[in-house]
This record gives sequence, structure tokens and C-alpha cells, in this order.
Amino acid sequence: MKLPKEMQAVIFEKIGAHKLVTVPVPEIRNPDDLLVKIEAASICGSDLHILADPPGCIAVPGTVIGHEMVGEVVETGSGVTGFCPGDRLVCDPNISCGRCEACRTGHKNMCENLHIHGVDRHGFFAQYACIPERSAVKISPSLSKEQAIFAEPLTCVMSAVDKARLLPGETVAVIGAGPIGLYFLSLFRVNGAGRVISVEPSEYRRKYAEKMGADAALDPKKQDAAAEIRALTGGRGADVVVDAVGMCVADALRYVCRGGRVVLFGQNAAARETICQNDITRNEITLFGSYIGPYTMSATVKLLESGLIDFSKMITHRLALREFDEGLAAMRSGTALEVVLDPFA
Repeated sequence: MKLPKEMQAVIFEKIGAHKLVTVPVPEIRNPDDLLVKIEAASICGSDLHILADPPGCIAVPGTVIGHEMVGEVVETGSGVTGFCPGDRLVCDPNISCGRCEACRTGHKNMCENLHIHGVDRHGFFAQYACIPERSAVKISPSLSKEQAIFAEPLTCVMSAVDKARLLPGETVAVIGAGPIGLYFLSLFRVNGAGRVISVEPSEYRRKYAEKMGADAALDPKKQDAAAEIRALTGGRGADVVVDAVGMCVADALRYVCRGGRVVLFGQNAAARETICQNDITRNEITLFGSYIGPYTMSATVKLLESGLIDFSKMITHRLALREFDEGLAAMRSGTALEVVLDPFA
């Protein structure tokens, strides 16, 4: 396959600014490199943080942004053993060093030297990308790109769901019905939740929560969500509560039952909350923090290939890479859930 010498890509230019540019097609430089043709990439909430002013996540100027992708291998490095040209894959964009104490004790998501595609390594809002073989997971030729594109964010949620250890029949409340909240409620549903409750102020997103399987979608601006959750659970509260927003731990503690579990997943470094520690102690509530998904990508691919959940229902925008600004604006305005970009359209 003869490759072009140049390609289109969206780069982080400076704080609050990005640009669609023409850059050289990347070349294999390491024995374990895979050169991948990007079938699809999607805009994530993290990309909004990178492009905000001030930014919620600092990227390196000149870096191709984007960390969610589906691709096809076009070339392999001399040391690659698990992939051949023509293989399709998804990618874990978080590259751990394997040498620090966190990596050596099984916590590579806490790596002291973590590098991330789309932040400090070139990402996937482009036509081609180079990734290390260890970051790639092979997918079936029959898995549609509109399902496979959910692999990266979904694997992070899979890791958090694993920590919650849901028992069949338990009640779950998910705070937030953006993409992450919808992944949570969908996964808890197929994991045997007896009831899944969404708490979301946006009517647009509440409708999507119901579409993705929520038994109830509560508006915390118009309803006493804690009272409604107790009413739905015989006065107990939810067995598991997820904060998919990043600033709702106080609400989560009001929604959860005695002896319940709270999963803190959403991130907002600027948020500050006041809670009563005694509420946690007296009610024996267990709190989990969960950051990215270090060992769940293979399981996530199996889920997507199983067809148990149709995540493509969450795609609201299908755009060409050159229409990135349109997708970004829709994400910022809250009128989009999943924006999928085709680099070759």
C-alpha cells in the first residue's frame, strides 16, 4: 500500500486554540510501532478540557489531539508479533512506563511517567497515527466502527463498574447523563441491576437516559432527587451511586443507602464540596475513586463484539475531520453526546 506523504490533522496550537493543518504522515521509528489508518475518531469531554481557556488538561503545543479511535494497521515495526497489515484495532491511549513503583504493583493508571496520545503524544484527530503494539487491542473485521469507537471511554467505565461489584437486583443511581453517565447505566443494566436511576438536569439528556435503559430519570432542579430515590427503593436509598460529573459527592452521599457504595468517576479539579465525614462513618459507606481503565480494554472489546448493548444510538453527529469545529461547538453547547469524525470523508 502506497501511503501519502501528508495528511490532515487537528493540532493543539496554544491555550484555547486549535487548528486544522497539513502535516507529514507519521513514520515507524520503533520496533514495536504500528502505523494505523484512522477509520474513525470521536470527540471526548477531555478534549473540551484541553481546548478550554483556562484548560482543564494541559496539552503540548503542536500535538495532534484526540484519544478515541478505530483503525486499521498499514505497517508494522520489525519487532511487532501480534499484528499484521489489514488488522483492525482500538487503542488504549494511556502509555505507562512499566518501571515505576505504581506500574510494578499493578497500578499502571497511576504511572509516575504516564504519556497520553492526544495530550503529550500525537493523537487521533488525523488520517494516520503511530501507536505502540502494547496499546492496541485487535477487533473483529465485522465489528462496525460505530460500535468500536466507544471502546476507549467505555473501558474506563468498565474498570469503575468492576470496582462497584454490583449484585443482581441492586439499585444504582447515576448522577449525570452525558456520555459517561449513559455508559454507566447501560453497563449496570446488563450486569443485573434491578433498577437504574438517572439524575440529570438536562431534559435532552434525560430522554437519552431513558433510551439507554434508565427506569427513572430525575430532574434535580425540579425534584428532591434524594426523596425520589428513597421512594423508589422502599426508603433505603440506592445500593450504588456513581458521580459521573465530578462535583456531586455530597449528593451521592444523600442518595446512597446505609452500607452502600459510592463511585467517584467524573473529574473537575476546580470543584470544592463540603461533606460531613460522620455521614460516611456512621452509615458505613464505601467510596471508590476510579481513574481510566488500566486492564479492561480486552473485556470491553468482547462486550462490544457481543452486541449486548447498542451504543451507536448515542451518536448524534457524524462529521468529516474538516468539520471538527462544528462537532466541538455541539459538544460545548450540550447538544451532542457522541461526535464521530471520519478523517477520509
